[in-house]
Amino acid sequence: MLSREIRTSFLQYFQQEGHTIVPSSSLVPHDDPTLLFTNAGMNQFKDAFLGKEKRAYTRATTSQKCMRVSGKHNDLDNVGPSLRHHTFFEMLGNFSFGDYFKKEAIPLAWELLTGVWHLPADRLYPTIFKGESGIPRDDEAHGIWTKFVPPQRITELGLAENFWQMGDTGPCGRCSEIHYHRGNEFPCEEERAGRPCRGLDCSCDRFVEIWNNVFMEFDRQAEGTLNPLPAPSIDTGMGLERITAVIQGKLSNYDTDAFTPILDAIGERAGAKYRATIDDPSDVSMRVIADHLRAMTFLIADGVMPSNEWRGYVLRKIMRRAMRHGKKLGFREPLLHTFVDVIVREMSPAYPELKTNRDTVVRVVRSEEERFDAVLTAGLPRLEESLERAAASGGVMSGDDAFRLYDSLGVPLDFMEDLASQRHITIDREGYERAMEGQRVKARAGSTFKEAEKALALSMPPELERALEQAGDTFEGYEATSVAGVPVVALFDESGRSLDELPAGAKGYLALARTPFYVEAGGQVSDTGRITGANGAEAVVERIVRQGASRPRLHLVRVVSGSLRRGQIVTAEVAAEVRDATRRNHTATHLLHAALRQVLGTHVKQAGSLVAPDRLRFDFVHVAAIPRDQIEKIECIVNEQIYRNTPVQTDVRSTEEAIAGGAMALFGEKYGDRVRVVSVPGFSMELCGGTHVRATGDIGFFLVTEESGIAAGVRRIEAITGGAAVARAQQHRSTLGDIVSALSTTPARAVESVQKLQSDAKRLAREVEQLKMKGALAGSGTLKGNLTGGDDAQDVAGVKLVTKRVSGLEKGALRGISDSLRDRLGSGIVVLASDNDGKVGLVVSVSKDLTAKIQAGRIVKELAPIIGGGGGGRPDFAEAGGKDPSRIDELLSKAPDVVQALLS
Repeated sequence: MLSREIRTSFLQYFQQEGHTIVPSSSLVPHDDPTLLFTNAGMNQFKDAFLGKEKRAYTRATTSQKCMRVSGKHNDLDNVGPSLRHHTFFEMLGNFSFGDYFKKEAIPLAWELLTGVWHLPADRLYPTIFKGESGIPRDDEAHGIWTKFVPPQRITELGLAENFWQMGDTGPCGRCSEIHYHRGNEFPCEEERAGRPCRGLDCSCDRFVEIWNNVFMEFDRQAEGTLNPLPAPSIDTGMGLERITAVIQGKLSNYDTDAFTPILDAIGERAGAKYRATIDDPSDVSMRVIADHLRAMTFLIADGVMPSNEWRGYVLRKIMRRAMRHGKKLGFREPLLHTFVDVIVREMSPAYPELKTNRDTVVRVVRSEEERFDAVLTAGLPRLEESLERAAASGGVMSGDDAFRLYDSLGVPLDFMEDLASQRHITIDREGYERAMEGQRVKARAGSTFKEAEKALALSMPPELERALEQAGDTFEGYEATSVAGVPVVALFDESGRSLDELPAGAKGYLALARTPFYVEAGGQVSDTGRITGANGAEAVVERIVRQGASRPRLHLVRVVSGSLRRGQIVTAEVAAEVRDATRRNHTATHLLHAALRQVLGTHVKQAGSLVAPDRLRFDFVHVAAIPRDQIEKIECIVNEQIYRNTPVQTDVRSTEEAIAGGAMALFGEKYGDRVRVVSVPGFSMELCGGTHVRATGDIGFFLVTEESGIAAGVRRIEAITGGAAVARAQQHRSTLGDIVSALSTTPARAVESVQKLQSDAKRLAREVEQLKMKGALAGSGTLKGNLTGGDDAQDVAGVKLVTKRVSGLEKGALRGISDSLRDRLGSGIVVLASDNDGKVGLVVSVSKDLTAKIQAGRIVKELAPIIGGGGGGRPDFAEAGGKDPSRIDELLSKAPDVVQALLS
């Protein structure tokens, strides 16, 4: 069976057993700050396991895209040397949400392995949880397994192996793994050492874990407490790459058809065939590239872009590790992007987003390859300097130096280590890792994900918990901005503790059975407004907080008069003007997205957005800055849709039907079985839960205010609509009027007038600079022989030296004077220093005949610290800047001593 056939047979088997085939979720976890990437099949079902989300099915099966490159599940360093580890892999899984449990899950797994895939039953070895840390032994699982295998084939393991959890918190439980015995013919280091093979506990390749059945029973809290889940559930995981190797009779995952096409393509371009050895350098590099190509292709297709923080930081690290191994294979030009089509061809039938986003992936990979080449070009000289310092000071390069080269220039650590080892220099790895961790902490602290970690924890009695569950989340804001006669279901203080009353002056959270207030989602900010009740009760609504799909959203309120009580009947009213401004910007965002795809190409894909009352911000995948003429074209397309005044249509469809009909699914959003589709007929159609205008004409006017790059391959457009756009246009007209008036010209000739002024200013500046140079050279004489006096040459160890102070000259003029003086000398050294606007410019020229004895760069490095600066340059010319003009005379007086010392 081929890997794609194994994937299909797994899904079809569980479909026949009553499971719904659910598409893989994105590698970017939705609204989960605890995860860097999706790392298991159960991630998308987390809320279903916790009972916070109800689905149309209670049994599911998936083939889930996964990444394991951080925290507990970090396989990055093993990729290449290992025959089985990957950063990206596919996890096959079957799930039960309170439907079936152990007595059904174990037989289902056994039947698939032995009855469908025909694996020999006598080669399958199950494990169970032995009991540890107060968690009891899994007697039930042991009893079920004895119906299929002899008791002596069941291994009992502890927390490290047979207790599974997604992260530090969340759903978890005891588990039962299934291992496959490859055969005793495989070598074992224990036996070679005269000891018996340790079986499942051994590090040899005789046994391989192929499936893990997790019995979800608990919800781990932050303090470590294990609370029972609402209903026991099943979460299983089986790596497609690993089970493919077992079924195809291969020792290595890389020897299966999941990898051979990409390995063949890499080998062909490298001129070396993949030989499947463990430690041959070219085989290791090919495995790294093959794995990392899959990872980067899927990550970019899911909207992740290389950058220097968070997910983009990890992607860039993976990409550059692959590029580094490409250099080891002899790739001198960017080539990795040419292999993307192999991944797309092999895997897009199962993951159609690869084909959809193929152009984007190729463009981003090529751009990053070119950037990496530039990194090496810029970083090599700095690395050489650091290695020279290390060689002169004990043979150890500091971790801080290595980190600075990586952080500021992107030079990979393994690249540094390669060059260092050639010179018998070591790099302080611990110091590097400390600096790296400090950077990660800083990046996490500054990310928006940090805010999500501060989720509100509610404290309430059980009866109130049930009341919230029964109330549900009813949003009426699509039809109205005011809802009257609504009972207050619950009140909480700012820390989340339930209250019976919120008095005047207090802040807290309020839950309503029905509400018109939109909660921040899809980039659109929360509504604001007020809540009023009898007896003069009034509260200002500052923002809205979601507490799960099955519970009412919470309104953060500040009571300005009276008091709010639980059970009180109130009126909830959204600030209509603010809502209208937000709606204008949200619909304009959809129009902008469609216009971008029309002008720039269909590779444009949303990578983030903000829809606020005062502006909109749209981030999208595109590798180049957008020229002004294209921005103007985009504006015209959007405004044309506005003045057509097309009615905006919204309807609810199944997710499958909506996407098949051409609706755009937006980055970072999580969609259920039914979705809301917002469309401007004939122009735009997107899945969106936000609020929108009735017709495009309500937007009024659309104006782009800024276009910029925010990461490699990601651009940002900011824009305004309605009255804000009109005000900005009027401001621009007023500014242009003032400019025209000051220039005494017409609007049509304003640019020409400014250009003439700039040309005149440059010409006059050049003339002034030339006059300054003539003045500085006026007293220099002919400089013949061994002269004495102000500009005369001194004899220093048989070498002529001129030192001179000038004022008000830029570096360009200093270079000109130094060249002139050096030419007059014929053979000698010139040291010039200039004070200009409180700063110092220093240049040193050395005639060509002397550079074998003394270099300009060495002179500058000795003199520049005197004026509080630094610099360097070529052997014949060097320059520096400084901060302390008061020490110029001291610098010039010490120049002869410096030259004397360097010559000797």
